[in-house]
Amino acid sequence: MALPHHKAVPLVAPGHTRPVTHLSFSPLQDDGTYVLISSCKDGNPMLREWTGDWIGTFIGHKGAVWSSKLSPDTSRAASGSADFTAKVWDTYSGELLHSFPHNHIVRSVALAPSASHLLTGGQEKKVRMFDLSRPDAEPDVFVDNGGPFAHEGTVKSVVWVGDHTGVTAGEDGLVKWWDLRTRQLTTSVKFPGPITSMELSPQTNRLVVTSGKTVHFIPALLNGGQTHSLTLSYAPSSASIHPILQDRFVTGSLSDEWVRVHDVTGEERDVLKGHHGPVHCVEFSPDGEMFASGSEDGTIRLWQTTPGKSYGLWQGAQTNGG
Repeated sequence: MALPHHKAVPLVAPGHTRPVTHLSFSPLQDDGTYVLISSCKDGNPMLREWTGDWIGTFIGHKGAVWSSKLSPDTSRAASGSADFTAKVWDTYSGELLHSFPHNHIVRSVALAPSASHLLTGGQEKKVRMFDLSRPDAEPDVFVDNGGPFAHEGTVKSVVWVGDHTGVTAGEDGLVKWWDLRTRQLTTSVKFPGPITSMELSPQTNRLVVTSGKTVHFIPALLNGGQTHSLTLSYAPSSASIHPILQDRFVTGSLSDEWVRVHDVTGEERDVLKGHHGPVHCVEFSPDGEMFASGSEDGTIRLWQTTPGKSYGLWQGAQTNGG
């Protein structure tokens, strides 16, 4: 993987007024486009085109939004907030469809592939599943060993894998796989420290987990593949693997303002400077042509995987004279 000879010039996506806490891309759509949803402490998740252009803002939360995700067809969005609710939105009209109360901060949400159900987790240490066709019904609650909780610490991330598997990660250092049909715990993996982030990489069928100074690439359904773990010289806040090439991953960190690119051996290949605050979240686009970073500085920056290439609003090598 040769170093790019063109300087990386990010596109800056403004609009948020507080730190950006989470980013999530949709899958690639039939027409080759995709969208991006951002969560922010300003309480207003934003939807953007693949070019970075603003589409709309979801208005209704009364506290910081920690997580937002899109349904695979992009027609629905879900968000989890410090206002003790998880909400589901129509992405075409911006209309609020459902608001589900919780008893504490909701840190993470995940929609079923068909957008039929919503999975939530947060500071209650509980994991719930809501049936969107019966929004007034009590949710299913997932607990471990008959106790009151799913995790012994805050649930930092929930993801939906395939048709009927939920994976949850907690500050207790555990990643847990649940059968969403039986609501039973299937298996769990213990890490030495709290989990700081966990994202599903759908194309590579892996979970990317950060804990301490380590990034773990775990088969999403634990079905035979190898777990690949790398220890870095710093503690990443978030990591994302290239969805197509799988030859590199990007990270953010709360210890500085930089986005880093590593190869799969963990070697640092590039350091991208531009943010004016710690980087909370990073995510590759589904076509692997760019990655997005969200920062304490309130901005989202979009970075090309191959600087100098014409893609979206980047028009070739005009940035540094060739």
